Amino acid sequence: MMANFDKLKNGGIFGKGVLNPYGQFFIGDTFLNGLTTSPDEKISVGTVTFEPGSRNNWHIHHDGYQILLVTDGKGWYQEEGQPAQSLKQGDVVVTKDGIKHWHGAKVDSWFEHIAITAGTPEWLNPVSDAEYNKL
Repeated sequence: MMANFDKLKNGGIFGKGVLNPYGQFFIGDTFLNGLTTSPDEKISVGTVTFEPGSRNNWHIHHDGYQILLVTDGKGWYQEEGQPAQSLKQGDVVVTKDGIKHWHGAKVDSWFEHIAITAGTPEWLNPVSDAEYNKL
């Protein structure tokens, strides 16, 4: 199954980018490719590529939002107090201002999404292996 997503090791249609400079807020290796920002620099657009099993910490976007456009692979998205949602190519997730959430790859798949982000992130605790392995 993972062989279907091996091409993400080298990056999807926009390229893999660089080892994520925000890696301290992630478990496992992820790669960031900053694509553009809005003219007023209040909105950023970039791809994040997650190796199998990698994920970001719980976090909140303050005074903004985040839109995820899944471009390849398989992953998870979860808001606090809600069941995790399985994600695949073509899925869209909209996270509203102030919602605690996390997202990342499934254990057996690379995962890539475009993130359209406004506001300031507040990085919180990691998603524990115990939490993640229940999915």
